[in-house]
Amino acid sequence: MFIVNVEAAVLKDGKWLIVKRSAKEEHAGGMLALVGGKVDIEGFSSDILERTIVREVAEEVGIQIKKYTQYIHSTTFVTELGENVVDIVFLCQHEAGEAFAKSPDEVDEVMWLTTEEILNEETAPDYLKESIKRADQLRRTRSC
Repeated sequence: MFIVNVEAAVLKDGKWLIVKRSAKEEHAGGMLALVGGKVDIEGFSSDILERTIVREVAEEVGIQIKKYTQYIHSTTFVTELGENVVDIVFLCQHEAGEAFAKSPDEVDEVMWLTTEEILNEETAPDYLKESIKRADQLRRTRSC
């Protein structure tokens, strides 16, 4: 059985929304990451991944993203507690609001960084760099 997690590669003015995860987080505490979270069980439902991204971004950093998202890629990993996770990353565009660490239990810091800044950041995990590389490539083909 897998936990399903979604992440939003949010683009605004050529920069990506990156958070420093709270040290309180069980998985990847204190690490740089995209905004995201677990998909809730809803029974029969439509657009659950897209709605989860919209909800998680609003809950964690207080901004609205456009409802249209585009699939970037998916990965799997195992948490420190041994839970298997399917992680799905989507390209998203900022719609309204100023990002801030709205949920201190989940987010310590919010920043907007260019692709180059993220790829050159020594503390950025490889999986974040890979997601940003793919997101940047996709946005260039879409001309966001």
